[in-house]
Amino acid sequence: MVSMDLHLMPGHLIRRLNQISVALFLDRMERAGIRLTPVQFSALTVIRTHPGIDQASVAGLIGYDRATLGKVVDRLETRGLVTRTVSENDRRARSLRLSPQGEALLDQATPHVEAVQPDMLIGLDQAEQEQFLALLNKIIMAGNDLSRAPLTPNRN
Repeated sequence: MVSMDLHLMPGHLIRRLNQISVALFLDRMERAGIRLTPVQFSALTVIRTHPGIDQASVAGLIGYDRATLGKVVDRLETRGLVTRTVSENDRRARSLRLSPQGEALLDQATPHVEAVQPDMLIGLDQAEQEQFLALLNKIIMAGNDLSRAPLTPNRN
């Protein structure tokens, strides 16, 4: 039986890169005194960009499963960062907006998130970073429909 080298398997390498990027993000947030996860940051960013958006649409725009995103939004609401109101278009749906505290936290966190991005591509020069991101996007878009939480295009 031929065995593959675990350290050459794309799935293993992608998982390791995810671990590294999450660790860098959380470390940067902790040093800044900000309680925020990468998924919370993504959700807050999408809600800011699309005020009044519903939870399912947020999940689609960040490629996250709806059930888990519901728990993320619950935590954001409990912390006073997001408000939920009954949607004007669909009484069953809830519209999401950032609270003033959510706006302030996102304003505080964004420069730190932007600053940590190059650290996630450590070891690559500028041209390699651009190539890596282009290839990563190509893979993600080609496999989007295979995901349990595919990205959905912005319909607004």
